[in-house]
Amino acid sequence: MASSETCNDIVSPPRASAIGFLETRSAAMAQLYGQLNRVAKTLATVLITGESGVGKEIIAKSIHARSERHDQVFIPVNCGAIPAGLIEAELFGHEKGSFTGAMQQHIGYFEHASGGTLFLDEITEMAPEMQIKLLRVLETGTFHRVGGSDLTRVDVRVIAATNRDPLEAVKQGLLREDLLYRLAVFPLRVPPLRERACDIELLARYFLDQLNTLEKTGKNFSANALETMRAYAWPGNIRELKNAVHRAFIMADTAIEIPSPNANPTNKRSSLAAGNLSLWIGTSLADAQRELILATLDHFNGDKQQTAQALGVSLKTLYNRLQAYQDETVPGA
Repeated sequence: MASSETCNDIVSPPRASAIGFLETRSAAMAQLYGQLNRVAKTLATVLITGESGVGKEIIAKSIHARSERHDQVFIPVNCGAIPAGLIEAELFGHEKGSFTGAMQQHIGYFEHASGGTLFLDEITEMAPEMQIKLLRVLETGTFHRVGGSDLTRVDVRVIAATNRDPLEAVKQGLLREDLLYRLAVFPLRVPPLRERACDIELLARYFLDQLNTLEKTGKNFSANALETMRAYAWPGNIRELKNAVHRAFIMADTAIEIPSPNANPTNKRSSLAAGNLSLWIGTSLADAQRELILATLDHFNGDKQQTAQALGVSLKTLYNRLQAYQDETVPGA
């Protein structure tokens, strides 16, 4: 179940329309916005912590947007996505001929971000030996490109983030303690969505408004959809909520239904015999609708026009729903 947080009146966060920051009714988020607004005006390094999907990069962008560097570059880097053997060259650059394949000089993220902000996401995924070099750059503002002898000086504000508990990461050897304290000059914790249940509907309506504007539609949530969203804990946080709204938007004609994420998709199987579809009591509406659509399509030998007419939906709606079913079966979709 989602948290029963007591909701405040709507508290306006720092406004940065380019990144779509939202209003909040959450006391925890209101406190976070206040901290964000203060630290943004400084040059302090910031360490943002929080579960996957809570919006750590949005927080980092907000700090940048509220800072004196707002008209300079903001560069996000996922430390876990860069192979260990390449991360030094990616961050600090390399000279021509410094290693096999280095056909020309390469400028790294730190030089590109000079004057602006560099966001180092998933900092605990960076190898310890690389963390030592990062610490030196943070302390001196200088580094050598790989294979180079000249000292390069940069003016970069660093914001880092992790979905791990930083102290636990230190105990596990994933984060150097000295780097932790250098990064966490100003720590910010982004609460998970279950701790800010008052914001679930605000966020969902925001995502829906974006989709309605993009698709030039006027869809809205049903009362049941709103209740379903409020009752769920959203372990995938804002990212999971956004994806759920998008899927439901595709499936809906006008009123948007959100299938209960707690429903077991492998509960009771339907059966089809002699043109009759049997469903077990307790089958979710979403699963029942899926079985009916696929059974009807099979009955008409894949003829989508006849299927749409029999179901009383438009051909476009049928195509959208079949596409959604197909996407659900693709790994990683």
